Amino acid sequence: MNESKSPSPQHPKAPRYAILVAGGSGTRMGAGRPKQFLELLGEPVLLHTLRRFAEAALRVQEVIVVLPADQFATWEQLRTDFRVTIPHRIVAGGDSRWASVRNGLAALGTPEGIVAVHDGVRPLASQEIIERAYAAAETYKAVVVAVTPKDSVRNLAQRGSYALNRSRLRLVQTPQCFDLDLLRRAYQLPELPTFTDDASVVEDLCPIHIVEGDYRNLKITTPEDLIVAEALLRSMQ
Repeated sequence: MNESKSPSPQHPKAPRYAILVAGGSGTRMGAGRPKQFLELLGEPVLLHTLRRFAEAALRVQEVIVVLPADQFATWEQLRTDFRVTIPHRIVAGGDSRWASVRNGLAALGTPEGIVAVHDGVRPLASQEIIERAYAAAETYKAVVVAVTPKDSVRNLAQRGSYALNRSRLRLVQTPQCFDLDLLRRAYQLPELPTFTDDASVVEDLCPIHIVEGDYRNLKITTPEDLIVAEALLRSMQ
C-alpha cells in the first residue's frame, strides 16, 4: 500500500458520487433501535453523515443511502420530522455489507466517475478528509483513509502472542474512494469471507493507496462512541 498526506488535483475532473451504507441493527448499542437513527446532539446520526457529503465544495453529484428495506419507513418519518431537504436516494441493502454496496453501485446509472463508500454511522468525517480521498482517487483509483494505531498491538499465536510493529500498521476508516468502473468490476466477483471492506474487494485488481485519516472520524458502534462523538461534534462546531 502506498501512503500520502496531501491531496492530488485540487480541481477534480471526474464526477463524484457517494454511497452511504447504513445497515446496522444497533445490537451492540443496546438502544432498541438502529444506531444510524440514534440522536447525536438532537439529530439522527445518519443525518449528520449525509450532511458531510452535501457540502457544496465537495461537488458530490449524487448520494445513495443504503438501508434495510424494513427501515425505509423509519427514515422517511425522520426526514419529515427533521425537515431533511438534502437530495439523496434510498436503496435497499442486502444480507451483508458486500451485498449492500453492490446494490448501491447498481443504483448509480452513470458510467464513470469517482465513488466514495462511507459508513452511515461515521458522522464526523471532515470535509478535508473527504476531499483528500476523492482527490487522491483521481490519481490512484483505489484510496482508503487510515490512521496509525495509538496502542501497542499484539498478534495472537498458538502459544501466547507477539508484538507487531505499530508503525507499519494502519486502522482503516471510511470514506474509501474508487474509480467507479474499477469498483464495479470488483463487485462482479463472488463474495468471499475475507472481504471486510471495499478495499479488500478491490485489492486483487488494483493497489490500495492510503491517505492520512483523522482519529475523530470514529464509527459509532457502542454507547461510549456516542458520548465521544457528541463531545467531538461540539468542539467542531
